[in-house]
Amino acid sequence: MPFKLTRAPIDAAALMGRLRDKRSGACVAFEGRVRARSGGRAVTRLDYEAYGPLARKEGERVLAEARRKYAVNKAVCVHRTGSLRLGDVAVWVGVTAGHRRAAFEACRYIIDQAKARLPVWKKEHYAGGATEWVNAAGVGPARRRPGRLR
Repeated sequence: MPFKLTRAPIDAAALMGRLRDKRSGACVAFEGRVRARSGGRAVTRLDYEAYGPLARKEGERVLAEARRKYAVNKAVCVHRTGSLRLGDVAVWVGVTAGHRRAAFEACRYIIDQAKARLPVWKKEHYAGGATEWVNAAGVGPARRRPGRLR
């Protein structure tokens, strides 16, 4: 299970267990969590939507690139979809490699590429009831653009 989309909560401890590897001298993990503020606004929850077939294909491609580029032994990335509460893990990346530098760089590469390339969209829900698709110009079923009526 190198790349996965899931509606279920992410079990970081179980994922770390999958990275056990006697060849590796380094293991690096990253957790992206739902935070209470974004852009100076109070956030109450997030919704994530994804185009699954393309997200899985591109996620696997990103992991394969990281393995080649950084001599990674194992790499895993899991991204949530659906409704998430404050503090929930939205995305988890774990990497093992022979040395710490390779593991750190590969982990950063994976999360940066996943954010840039995967068809996964985030809607923030704010205190007071407003919602907004973040960094998703023109996408998402409820996206409203200034000057347009739906």
